[in-house]
Amino acid sequence: MPSETIETDSHILVTIACLSDNYAYLLQEKKSGAVALIDVPEAAPIKAELSARGWTLDQIWLTHHHYDHIDGLPDLLPDYPAPVYGAAADAHRLPDLDLSLKETDSFDLGTTQVQVIDVSGHTIGHIAFFVPSAQVAFTADSLMALGCGRLFEGTAEQMHKSLNKMENWPDETLICSGHEYTASNAAFAVTVDPNNQALHQRIDAIKAARAQGRFTVPAPMGLERATNPFLRAANSDLRTVLGLSSASDVEVFTELRSRKDRF
Repeated sequence: MPSETIETDSHILVTIACLSDNYAYLLQEKKSGAVALIDVPEAAPIKAELSARGWTLDQIWLTHHHYDHIDGLPDLLPDYPAPVYGAAADAHRLPDLDLSLKETDSFDLGTTQVQVIDVSGHTIGHIAFFVPSAQVAFTADSLMALGCGRLFEGTAEQMHKSLNKMENWPDETLICSGHEYTASNAAFAVTVDPNNQALHQRIDAIKAARAQGRFTVPAPMGLERATNPFLRAANSDLRTVLGLSSASDVEVFTELRSRKDRF
């Protein structure tokens, strides 16, 4: 399945499968028709989706510099030219930016406000895009479905702080992460949170979706809060399983990330 679509009264969100397990996203504001592309793992499937819909691009948002999020850009821009947005802190490793962004910046897609959040941890300079009126957030390799990104550059403390910035996002916010890693993340999550019935129900749903060739992302924030161990460092049952009942939340998070790395 090359893409999946979620449509509301105000926006259209398209999830596009790229490479072996990456996702790119298109977000259209219906009122203006303005379209943003979030990350460019490869050009061909994105071009095909834009062509099929008769859409042009108004903006391209990059979350971080890893090749599997930016390598399609040179092949895309000649056919779909648009200004490229990315983190000022990562500008030296990103393609040329038309707009450099930092924490607390905001900009508009048509009349839709987009908020920029520094979510360093997976990389230094990784940003997320939170779009409240569309009830969607593009978190790439920071908060992921049932997981969080491996800490290639940052520390566990940094990633924990980054995820805490999302704590006030409404439950219905769709978390658009960068990869189809949900099944493997679920296999780890149940080892540290075995008594979580919501997690077991989600695992069943993941198996059913994948058996039918459907995507498991995006996923609502409320579901992540209930099932993602990296958002549950304060949970007493999870702490008991880890043997860290009296540890700080950061210490619990650090242990979770360490175990996931070895899993």
